[in-house]
Amino acid sequence: MAIVTVKNLKGESVGNLDLADEVFRAPMNQTLVWEAVRHYLAAQRQGTVSTKTRGVVSGSGRKLWRQKGTGRARVGSIRSPLWTHGGTVFGPTPRDYGYSFPRKKRRGALCAALAGKLQDEKLTVVEDLRLDTHKTRDFCKVLQDFGLQRRVLIVNHDHGNINLLRSARNLAWVKLVDSSSVNVYDLVSHGSVVFTRNAILQLQEILKK
Repeated sequence: MAIVTVKNLKGESVGNLDLADEVFRAPMNQTLVWEAVRHYLAAQRQGTVSTKTRGVVSGSGRKLWRQKGTGRARVGSIRSPLWTHGGTVFGPTPRDYGYSFPRKKRRGALCAALAGKLQDEKLTVVEDLRLDTHKTRDFCKVLQDFGLQRRVLIVNHDHGNINLLRSARNLAWVKLVDSSSVNVYDLVSHGSVVFTRNAILQLQEILKK
């Protein structure tokens, strides 16, 4: 069993927690993690860019001059892509960049990322993150006691923890997510991860299914 130390808000050890080996001792598969990150980023793309073809751009469809006899190049419409303000040929249109990704591969990548954080000692477990105030200064003091200063991912399980939400949202280098919303991209892009005790146990049960 993987064992991690549980700390309080002062950074003091208050016990140990046994974690499942199938989740937190999973073998590192960089290719699988890369695939999961690529899938996440593709799903985040808006895909709202659009251009007008000759059938959509404004302008008359009348033939400007007769086909032969003028000495000029033949032209059928002022909306031709060869003309200024004409339509666009093969331009981008709204689309969905997302694609299906197997659930087992997604869970495998998440386990590999969690195991990597635990192995690199970048994973911290806190008994609880209930703060007395909503001041950002007090929350920064808590992170400093943990030795965390840059790119921190906070995983909480309590939706009613308003003080934590208000104190963390002012910090650009801190991201607060729910235990059911943890993804591989957040784990890879953040240097350290802080779990509450209940959050890491809840995530572990989800990944063990």
